[in-house]
Amino acid sequence: MKKFRKVLDGLTTSSPGGTIGSPSCGSAAGTPTSAPTPKDIDIQETLVAENFQLCKTVRHGFPYQPTALAFDPVQKILAIGSRTGGVRILGRPGVDCYCQHESGAAVLQLQFLINEGALVSACADDTLHLWNLRQRRPAVLHSLKFNRERITFCHLPFQSKWLYVGTERGNTHIVNIESFVLSGYVIMWNKAIELSTKTHPGPVVHLSDSPKDEGKLLIGFESGTIVQWDLRGKKADFRIYYDEAIHSVSWHHEGKQFMCSHSDGSLTLWNLRNTTKPFQVTFPHGKIQKDGRKESCKPILKVEYKTSRNSEPFVVFSGGLSYDKAGRRPTLTIMHGKAITVLEMDYPIVEFMVLCDTPYNNEVQEPYAVVVLLEKDLIVVDLTQSNFPVFENPYPMDVHESPVTCTAYFADCPPDIIPILYSIGAKHKKTGYSQKEWPISGGTWTLGSHTYPEIIITGHADGSIKFWDASAITLQMLYKLKTSKVFEKPKPGEGRAADLVEEDPFAVQMVSWCPQSRIFCVVGISAHIILYRFSKYDANTQIVSLDVRLQCESDDVITPSENENNPCFPEPGSHSPQPHHQYPASPSSGTPEGNKDSIPCLKVKDRVVRVPPGYQAELVIQLLWVDGEPPQQITTLDINSAYGLLAFGNCSGLVVVDYLQKTILLCMSTLDLYGAADPYQRLTRSPRRNRQSTSGLTELSDNQQSIDMERSKSPTSDHVNGHCTSPTSQPSAGKPRVPMGPEGPRLTRRGPGRPPFRKAQSAACMEISLPVSHTEESRENSFSRSRSSSVSSIDRDTKEAITTLQFGESYGRKTDALPTPCLWVGTSLGVVVVIPMSVPTEQEERMEEPVTIGPSGVVLLLKGSVLRFGFLDCMGVLIQSPHEVWRDLNAPEDPDRPRRRKLINFSPSSSQDTCGEGHLAVVCSERQAKVLLMPSQSCLFVHNITESSFVLRADVVSVCNSVCLACFCANGHIMTLSLPSLRPLVNVNYLPLTDMRIARTFCFTNGGQALYLSSPTEIQRITYSQEMCDNLQEMLGELFTPIETPEAQNRGFLKGFFGGNAHTFDREELFGEAAAGKASRSLAQHIPGQGGVEGMKVAASGVVGDLARARVALDERGQRLGELEDRTALMMTSAETFSKHAHELMLKCKDKKWYQF
Repeated sequence: MKKFRKVLDGLTTSSPGGTIGSPSCGSAAGTPTSAPTPKDIDIQETLVAENFQLCKTVRHGFPYQPTALAFDPVQKILAIGSRTGGVRILGRPGVDCYCQHESGAAVLQLQFLINEGALVSACADDTLHLWNLRQRRPAVLHSLKFNRERITFCHLPFQSKWLYVGTERGNTHIVNIESFVLSGYVIMWNKAIELSTKTHPGPVVHLSDSPKDEGKLLIGFESGTIVQWDLRGKKADFRIYYDEAIHSVSWHHEGKQFMCSHSDGSLTLWNLRNTTKPFQVTFPHGKIQKDGRKESCKPILKVEYKTSRNSEPFVVFSGGLSYDKAGRRPTLTIMHGKAITVLEMDYPIVEFMVLCDTPYNNEVQEPYAVVVLLEKDLIVVDLTQSNFPVFENPYPMDVHESPVTCTAYFADCPPDIIPILYSIGAKHKKTGYSQKEWPISGGTWTLGSHTYPEIIITGHADGSIKFWDASAITLQMLYKLKTSKVFEKPKPGEGRAADLVEEDPFAVQMVSWCPQSRIFCVVGISAHIILYRFSKYDANTQIVSLDVRLQCESDDVITPSENENNPCFPEPGSHSPQPHHQYPASPSSGTPEGNKDSIPCLKVKDRVVRVPPGYQAELVIQLLWVDGEPPQQITTLDINSAYGLLAFGNCSGLVVVDYLQKTILLCMSTLDLYGAADPYQRLTRSPRRNRQSTSGLTELSDNQQSIDMERSKSPTSDHVNGHCTSPTSQPSAGKPRVPMGPEGPRLTRRGPGRPPFRKAQSAACMEISLPVSHTEESRENSFSRSRSSSVSSIDRDTKEAITTLQFGESYGRKTDALPTPCLWVGTSLGVVVVIPMSVPTEQEERMEEPVTIGPSGVVLLLKGSVLRFGFLDCMGVLIQSPHEVWRDLNAPEDPDRPRRRKLINFSPSSSQDTCGEGHLAVVCSERQAKVLLMPSQSCLFVHNITESSFVLRADVVSVCNSVCLACFCANGHIMTLSLPSLRPLVNVNYLPLTDMRIARTFCFTNGGQALYLSSPTEIQRITYSQEMCDNLQEMLGELFTPIETPEAQNRGFLKGFFGGNAHTFDREELFGEAAAGKASRSLAQHIPGQGGVEGMKVAASGVVGDLARARVALDERGQRLGELEDRTALMMTSAETFSKHAHELMLKCKDKKWYQF
């Protein structure tokens, strides 16, 4: 058996030293454990490649860099275009769809085909696209690429199939929406203006048909020229030449007047009876100065002129403020009669649109709301109330309220946590919103059958935390927590602490949450950790503060006279934790020089504070400044509610805190974790550089490095899990070298391509941290370069960071027969260490007796930084970490039911059948994954994940009632490996280029889901589960719902019989190929889309494919029958009217003689 095990290890271990710290597997044969051997483990793996498919599910947040806006007044859906070619279509809550133009060109304009389930987009690459909205995932049906002219403006009349397209040259082209082919009918700029005009009128900035007669087209040119073009007669009815440039035009519904907005901040009203001069000129925000002149104003970029049946007309415009009011925020002005209301906005206005009851432009408009698209927000103003309140936005548009710096995703939450968080968060909602329903209410959405509680947590640059309900592919904010309230407000320039971070001292770096116990930990950029407990009651509390002095350098420690050869861990029972309270009482300050700078970056409130219900701060842990240098940022953290312990690490070392007793159990450098089992050949230390132990708080230090060693570091060794961790330091004569702080390196000589050590930044703007290069050599030194695998070289840097931590029931030694509480530690050099602990189980003992920590050695060595641990039982089932059941410590005492700690999965309370069986440990690093058998520590399986890149994020997740290892690489690949055999299941090149924002925010969760920050304002959720992809069609909302088009108002007999009404205008006669001929082929190129085929494929891939297909066909057939019925009814009405008039005429004339006519 011993030989067999050695052969197995030789086959599964690909690198020498792969099982460092664990001798041949046969060495465990004589131990008193009942752990199975590799031969005994026979786990039936159920996952296959067919279980996986990668696709995007939904995008949340505000569209990044918006450029265009459109609204369908019948379907009541809204579309927003962006600079990156994205289109977001919004309806009622739950109806939220994201589309992307393949070209990535900015969206210039959007136009709905009202109540027809289609959308036209005009992009900056001079291409028109027709989107089919009658499927849950819209797709392009047709595209038309203009080759010789730039598109500047589009207009699609209601119930018309001919789209007017204005260009930069001043020409107007006409496109057939059904075939997406250009008509031969063109309005050339030199025909539209008078021949005597010597200057070009500029680009077309406005196109609209007259409400009075659809055969008249109003064309506005940028220079100030306005032309009404008679489409039938192919001539101009009138021309207006105005001195100021035009930005927009809006008609009165009767078609007798129109209003223009100009670049000088003026509004002009024109009457068609006299077009020689404006009927009215107003400067809404321009006052008359002392010399009698109007003060100069900013341009009015857009105006809308809307009439109301029961009140004065509304004039809504953006801009127009006077230039002398510097610092004024962007404004939207609403003029209603003589009342002028100015609404100040937080961000510049991109576009606005007045929502009206009727889609017909020749009826009284009856405006009821204004949609205002800002650069970073979407606001809807209620026009039906005199104070113009805003509607409460039901969409999660405030994800970016403060830049997002970290994310966490939990897909298997306890079902009671969401209602509780919502009830607490609802108490802090803003008031003053309009009482009416949200006006963008189109589409249909139902709660699918494949839903379960999901929560997304976002951390922000201002220190705030937001909890979001992400169930059923929606997003709704539940609760907001402000971590900055724990600290005193920092005063500008206050001591050394103010030098650490100038702008965002409370920025959140990472979060750790235990949903079962509701304990929540926040790691901040100022090297601080806040531990929160959840309570439904408010309380008066004083926050306990622990200060930790953690450093690598030891020039300032005392001489090695005491305990020079101490083991790196004290024997069990000898480790006496000491309480540490508020600074300046700094633990372990070796010299007076150390005392001088032993201050934390932030000052915790030292008074009793009243805290509201929700998450309440209980403990703050802060790393101290050392020798004038700020503490290194924390790189990893884990918390376990069953043990009552919190562990964290950084470049300098590891700290374990007992948060129940508020004591520091362990504080030592990474190097001292190994003791005599150090796998590396380190440089010889000088006698002065030995470690010391002070009341259980250990400070350790490394020796000086040579410049050669600095050069030999891996170019990406600063990056751990997407953020910088390694300290940069500089040797100098006569001065001890200390770790550098986040404010930047002072290194004068750096290795090739090595990125400087940066402070943590907003994940929303992390792309600036990514070295972008165009040459192959520099790209090798950039973010995607793999790290060096030579881990046992003397040239390696002796500093290493703690990169991942995991508490769990495991075996700290090979001789252990039963699992005990352990802390698994992974480092940036690929070393895995297991630290066993003794944790009292009884509640009274736990609060009084100390937790003891035992010695351990190196268990395993991997290529690259260790990223993730996971534990499986011998049946291949994921082992959940022990946790405490939540109890409200602030609840009133009940003498009959005393509050006691209830622990789940803690070894003393586990069933004896499962004890002693051993378990499997999954360890994943940047380059490879291994599966160990515990307690023998034998390596069963190994898989080299990537050679050309490195893994950014890895998680052991549940998918399809099984488990797998999911990995996200720096080169954009997403892959899954089976467990425990590490068999590759799927490998998809998802993102061609990964920037630092995605690297910082990408996270996997159970159920085959993941998310990342796709832009500074948007969260993209994806799935890699085939089951989820199959059910996605059922979970998405319907954008199009069959609705009967409102009937046009009866225009009256005289208007209908004698007036030049629009119904007599047949565009097909004018623009069709028979009348206008074909357009030049070189002018525009038609590109057929895949919308119809893709839509059917997507529908067919789901369970309800046939039903969806049949429903679409029935909807279209029903719509055609409805249109036929409408036309038949109209013909019958016309026939009856004609018969009636003919009968009246016959009665009038039947008795007259021939000579009486």
